[in-house]
Amino acid sequence: MNKSDLVEAVAAKLTNLTAKDVEAIVGIIFDSMTDALAKADRIEIRGFGSFEVRVRKARKGRNPKTGESVELDIRKVPFFKVGKELKELVNK
Repeated sequence: MNKSDLVEAVAAKLTNLTAKDVEAIVGIIFDSMTDALAKADRIEIRGFGSFEVRVRKARKGRNPKTGESVELDIRKVPFFKVGKELKELVNK
């Protein structure tokens, strides 16, 4: 499912809103989540999961094309941890 599929699914369930309104709402939600993660805030959606920013240490990597050793700097990466209810639902 991509963003446009999500907008269509939500618009189908919320018949009192237009697809354009739903698209704006979904965009605002994603923008808010992105802003929160950019500030290193944690996002928790009960029953679904949580998003957080984790720090990866500096390390040596390898360029897969040339095989050359490359130094990778410290970096922040988004991380998603699935919630218990979603995990159980998927594994049903």
